[in-house]
Amino acid sequence: MMSFLDLAKKRISVRGYDSKPVPEEKLAEVLEAGRMAPSAKNSQPYHFIVVKSPESKKALGEAYPKDWFISAPVIIAVCVEPEKAWHRSDEKHYADVDGAIAMDHMTLCAADLGLGTCWIGAFDPALVKKALNLPNGVEPLAMTPLGFPADGGRPKNRKPLGDIVHREKW
Repeated sequence: MMSFLDLAKKRISVRGYDSKPVPEEKLAEVLEAGRMAPSAKNSQPYHFIVVKSPESKKALGEAYPKDWFISAPVIIAVCVEPEKAWHRSDEKHYADVDGAIAMDHMTLCAADLGLGTCWIGAFDPALVKKALNLPNGVEPLAMTPLGFPADGGRPKNRKPLGDIVHREKW
């Protein structure tokens, strides 16, 4: 069994997908991992939209025009409802944080299952809202293609711990 740290190192951004379909049981496991993610005050202000049809993927491709993105067998969009999220005393809502944790759970689960993902945030939100028919109050947060990798992905390049860890104070 792989350690968590090994799994975190295994998850990479994949930008090339095999056309082989993702088995439903693997997709269900990825979605369950997202469902089990923690959220502030257990508010669970997120929704996962599974996109498989060529028409729907084409519509999402208008919002993020990359051929490799829509070539994946599945695209998962994580959407959030800020008004249903926990709000801190300064009114900062945690919907984005909660949705990001759920997305991270799904990408890690996918890596564990031999599937590739790539966190997508550089999209046109208005076009995603239209493509997914999102109701008022629901915002697209992030998307990921999901499928069997056709390439090796990009290697991770991370800063050393000494550059990002501070003890007691900055």
